[in-house]
Amino acid sequence: MELFLFVKGLVLGFSIAAPVGPIGVLCIRRTLAKGLLNGFMSGLGTATADAIYGCIAAFGITAISGFLVGNQFYLRLLGGLFLLYLGYTIFRSIPAEAAAKTDHKGLTGAYVSAFFLTMTNPMTILSFAAIFAGLGVGTIGGDHILAGLLVLGVFIGSMLWWLLLSGLVSILRLKFDQKRLTWINRFSGVTIAGFGILSLLTI
Repeated sequence: MELFLFVKGLVLGFSIAAPVGPIGVLCIRRTLAKGLLNGFMSGLGTATADAIYGCIAAFGITAISGFLVGNQFYLRLLGGLFLLYLGYTIFRSIPAEAAAKTDHKGLTGAYVSAFFLTMTNPMTILSFAAIFAGLGVGTIGGDHILAGLLVLGVFIGSMLWWLLLSGLVSILRLKFDQKRLTWINRFSGVTIAGFGILSLLTI
């Protein structure tokens, strides 16, 4: 039972992280611009937020989930505006010919910004709750150990996806010259800003 729930969480975390949304585009762009570690730290921030939302859904913390859903207008507004800002700065940035060396401050910023962006989408908690119900997670009742294993699986599954994505992009980076990287920056900037506009239109 324990291993089965952990594997369920692993598959769920990987599957939720895999669709390329604003964080995926951001991770790809940061990997191209600043290297594997920076891109992975962006993904790790998202994986942490996914685990928190998974924890809220698995443990049934209704007060927190109620607050997040009840304040989704302000959270989506902040997230949308931040995506617009990121899109603008990425569009205007000039790519380096080689991946930049990343210091601890840069890694922390990559982690925190991705974590913030993921946490400003409170509808994620509803997605987790619906998927958990579909998987029969309600059968674990009040067993905190089983719920914890499920959430751990979600975190590791999400983290594995971001490691895979940033690793593949890092390998492919050698095939991109300055001109191609410039167009990638512009495409990434427009795409991320587009997600920001979409977020603002749906509040």
